Amino acid sequence: MSNSTERYQKLGLKEALTRIYRYPIACKELSFIFRGAYSKLPKNVQSFIFQDSLAAFRLLPEMQTSSAVSAAHLLFQSAEAVLPKQKKNLAITEYKQAKVALKRHCKARQEEQGSVQLPQDVLVHIFRFLDLQSLVSVGQVCWSWNLAASDNHLWQLQYAIYFSNSDNCLKTKVQQSGRVIEDKMNTLLQDNMASQPSVDWRETFKVAYIGNSLKKLTSNRGFCGHCNAVVWLNNLKCSNERCGLKFKNQQIKLLSPCQVVKYLLDDPLSLSSSSDSDSESDEESISSLWAYPKHLHV
Repeated sequence: MSNSTERYQKLGLKEALTRIYRYPIACKELSFIFRGAYSKLPKNVQSFIFQDSLAAFRLLPEMQTSSAVSAAHLLFQSAEAVLPKQKKNLAITEYKQAKVALKRHCKARQEEQGSVQLPQDVLVHIFRFLDLQSLVSVGQVCWSWNLAASDNHLWQLQYAIYFSNSDNCLKTKVQQSGRVIEDKMNTLLQDNMASQPSVDWRETFKVAYIGNSLKKLTSNRGFCGHCNAVVWLNNLKCSNERCGLKFKNQQIKLLSPCQVVKYLLDDPLSLSSSSDSDSESDEESISSLWAYPKHLHV
């Protein structure tokens, strides 16, 4: 197995595409790979990239967020610009079929809306186990989920996870496997919320978020020194459970999509240069998380 093949498979894009909260990120990385690396890679790696792109289009109808649709369209544009004629035609066919199926799914969901829905308290209970990016993603699915994802207690939990250490507000303890917040912390949060019922924790989190490192809080990818590979991040930690159990102090280098492409091309500067990751403006990073309307219909 060639080095480029091994590096590509370690990116885990095929598995990431099946998860609704990672689908947009995986599509974006594939589009960057098409633009910056596809023509430079061996044919067997090109084949993997092409097959994963077709899989992304086929999975699109199951993805219920506007960010997934936008990411799939970006991937389609990149594939169309790079692929040879025969593969391009196949990609076009798959994408068009996916768009038709997506419209049918949306129509079916609209007809079923209101007939089968989980109670808000159940949704809030489920959403409290999500990390920041996942919480934002589920808030785009439908109006009911958006309402639950905006629950004040959920954003108080997120605030405690990211900012409690610096503010000496609340002590957070999150398990690496499953990211389950301990019952003791929940009790502390409930007591604190009872004493401060007027605090808008989503807005408080937003203010603190804007005032901190945007790259750090929005990163989904990093290079793990222990795994010696580009990995998915959960709450800024390596998602590899074995790594989390074995090493308490993880060596994580946050990466941008451009740096992931350079890693795939075995560029020695890809993990040391931060110019690519800094190219996106702060305003763009902020809007990507906060521009969603509170009552969103899909």
